[in-house]
Amino acid sequence: MNITTAMTRVAKAAPDLIEAFRDAPTSVISDNLARLPGAVGLRPFHRGGRLVGQAFTVRTRPGDNLAIHHALELVGPGDVIVVDGGGDETRALVGEIMKNIAEHRGAAGYVIDGAIRDVAAFAASDFPCFARAVIHRGPYKSGPGEINVPVSIGGSVINPGDIVVGDEDGVVSFPVAIAATLLEAVRAQVAREEQTLVAIREGRYQGSYGKS
Repeated sequence: MNITTAMTRVAKAAPDLIEAFRDAPTSVISDNLARLPGAVGLRPFHRGGRLVGQAFTVRTRPGDNLAIHHALELVGPGDVIVVDGGGDETRALVGEIMKNIAEHRGAAGYVIDGAIRDVAAFAASDFPCFARAVIHRGPYKSGPGEINVPVSIGGSVINPGDIVVGDEDGVVSFPVAIAATLLEAVRAQVAREEQTLVAIREGRYQGSYGKS
């Protein structure tokens, strides 16, 4: 079956703007997005390290990874391969070989609304991978699928080119157009929370956190 590619590349944001989110907690990013966006049910499977990059999206039928193979021929440095697999947990969409292909091409990591396998290879690596489940059963490779179209990942809509950030708490995404303003708000909240922690340690805390 056909694999439809809406675009072969996504417009790139300034690298320093993307990199500025590397130390931004997903929880604080979410707080400053009205606590609405964010993938539900995904967790990290890699050894450690944060995921930061721009979405290179894939939509495929549950249990089929042909479209992901096509996408791997197109991805480049800084791309987060975001796969809408319909949340299916009965077949793995990627494993060790596809991890290595993506890593070799300079991709920033995987976000998969579906299952993976060869979990030991991910657990021994710092190449970011967020997914819903693990299963040994392999995928079909017959399609159909779409590349670089809007996708739904754990209830969160992610568009091609959106900035994607992942850490131990999960995955959140947002448009490049709001990134600079969002970054300013995130930094301000981080600073306030650091002041609260200092006040707790010094015995000066008076309940201000509950009012924020």
